[in-house]
Amino acid sequence: QLQLVESGGGLVQPGGSLRLSCAASEFTLDHYAIGWFRHAPGKEREGVSCISAIGGRTNYADSVKGRFTISADNAKNTVYLQMNNLKPEDTAVYYCAASGLVLTACVLLEPYDYWGQGAQVTVSS
Repeated sequence: QLQLVESGGGLVQPGGSLRLSCAASEFTLDHYAIGWFRHAPGKEREGVSCISAIGGRTNYADSVKGRFTISADNAKNTVYLQMNNLKPEDTAVYYCAASGLVLTACVLLEPYDYWGQGAQVTVSS
């Protein structure tokens, strides 16, 4: 069964960095675009970043441009989200998700087909 497992969340001070990992099993990254979404208390879930299955095209939400970087290691079947200069408003549960709809592009809009269990990121002093 296709699975996505996030790791790397935690507590960090404002201005700090974290790297989230999304390990995929039972499918390969060249068949699915991978997106990162986050859900903060009292807010709608929002798309943060995504990477296409073919070509490595990326998209970022305006709120994270210049601070977050998404990348894929096909040999490890893992997608990463490097988060720098973190702010308290980045606090949320972060989810990775897979979409097989389009292979050469990605969008930060749902629906996505498969979801991980989520990883908590807390930015606080």
